[in-house]
Amino acid sequence: MRDKRWTLKQADSSFVQQLSKDLPNVSPAIHTLLAVRGIHDFESAKTFFRPELSHLHDPFLMKGMKQAVQRISEAIEWHERIMVYGDYDVDGTTAVAVVYDFLKTHYKGDLTYYIPHRYREGYGVSKQGIDFAHANGYHLIITLDCGIKSAELIGYAQSLGIDVIVCDHHLPDNNLPPALAILNPKQTDCPYPYKELSGCGIGFKLITALAMHWKLPMESAYQYLDLVATSIAADIVPIDEENRVLAFYGMKKVNENPSLAIKTLKETAGTSRTLHIADLVFVIGPRVNAAGRMDDAKKAVELFIERDEEKIKVLADSLHSDNFERKEIDKNITQEALNLILGDDAMMARKSTVLFQPHWHKGVVGIVASRLIDHFYRPTIILTESNGKVTGSARSISGFNIYEAIHECRDLLENYGGHFYAAGMTMHPDVVAAFAERFEQVVSQTISPELLIPEIQIDAELRISDIRPSFYNILKQFEPFGPNNLRPVFLTRNVYDFRGHSRVVKEQHLKFVVHQHTGETIDGIGFGIGEKYEIVNNGPFDMVYTLDENEFNGQTKLQIKVLDIKPSR
Repeated sequence: MRDKRWTLKQADSSFVQQLSKDLPNVSPAIHTLLAVRGIHDFESAKTFFRPELSHLHDPFLMKGMKQAVQRISEAIEWHERIMVYGDYDVDGTTAVAVVYDFLKTHYKGDLTYYIPHRYREGYGVSKQGIDFAHANGYHLIITLDCGIKSAELIGYAQSLGIDVIVCDHHLPDNNLPPALAILNPKQTDCPYPYKELSGCGIGFKLITALAMHWKLPMESAYQYLDLVATSIAADIVPIDEENRVLAFYGMKKVNENPSLAIKTLKETAGTSRTLHIADLVFVIGPRVNAAGRMDDAKKAVELFIERDEEKIKVLADSLHSDNFERKEIDKNITQEALNLILGDDAMMARKSTVLFQPHWHKGVVGIVASRLIDHFYRPTIILTESNGKVTGSARSISGFNIYEAIHECRDLLENYGGHFYAAGMTMHPDVVAAFAERFEQVVSQTISPELLIPEIQIDAELRISDIRPSFYNILKQFEPFGPNNLRPVFLTRNVYDFRGHSRVVKEQHLKFVVHQHTGETIDGIGFGIGEKYEIVNNGPFDMVYTLDENEFNGQTKLQIKVLDIKPSR
């Protein structure tokens, strides 16, 4: 098993001191957990623990919002044809569903939506999509989760007499598209206070602005918060500040009053329990994404906007089937990829992974790249062939900017794009070997050795005696968890096996019953760390873990999920 490095986060001591004064009746560990999240006093703690919809920013603070609302209102007044255009992933399809359904409710004119086909058109605004709009008389296109990097194509739309409103959350280039309005808080001159909205989040701000302009009740926009939360979860954007408010109320809607689509997807997945944000990532999101990976992402939008329960059931079953097929394909490709690496000493010795097989399914190469990182923990690119071109997906490890590394290979590429931890690229088949060597050279020269060791970031130290229901009840109020507010990881030192009760189960997992000298014990499980049993047996040892509840035979008790153990010093 690969060793991991443990990093204990450092909380600002002045924050901790102030919180200990402002919140004297809670555990000191709670003060530390809040401080490492930048929460420094009673008021910021109150905002964190008690998010309110009133905390959402005025959508008209966003650059371009006034022009966008005015143009959409004019289009409705003049009975123009409007196209809502979005990407084929969860963020894009939820965004299209939200904006399309909102407009359809308040506009009885000609309105359509368009999702580019992953394999025939590729990511983002396509010429085929613009030509479809032109041929069918659509004079206004609203792009969602794409468009900010499509300057040339939006210029083409403009030349055909089509106005474009771009709603995107990706980082803009210096050359902005000639759109009628651009809604993107990451524009350098946009005064909007929060910069990390999802693509669906931008669409949500647009419909809230329209609701305000048309003097509609805000519930007309808030009814879509379960879809907004799904986009936040699946697109792995930070869950802090405004996104925390959206995710908090979105999860509330998911569990208390979900849309028919979310309700049916949950039933199709065979779960009836209360959902957490992780369930949107691992249960709902993959089924929505599977439409674009295996077939046509329009099915996902159809599901979200359909009102007929029987039709929704058919669509949800279809997505479930797509997801099952996707899992089988990605499992097989992952095994093929592992065999290629494990059978090659030179490949094993590299600091990066670049693999190419022309028959691999384009829809799952990003997933396979992530799975290989779980095994080898290094920047990874998986390539396949489509329409005579080699295309692929890149995934990175914590702290390494894979987009910049790919940028250093740009002379070998026909197209590329992405961000710090994920990217995509297109190249000619003749340059694959040269690209793999160049990428390995760039990674070897720029990555620091410690980044190739998986890191566990620890929020706070606990004693076993600190782990009480009252502590866990406060911990649950830190949800929803996600980037910038991850599930807290704890460190407990000098722990002992309790009377030989700890053991290896199913040959690879560790079942724990542990204690410290104070006498309290706690049960737990450590998945995939069975080979470290000797450390437990020879105690004392230190452990890093998260806290959870375990339900068994109608009883609920706290347990630890152990991430790693090391002998105590």
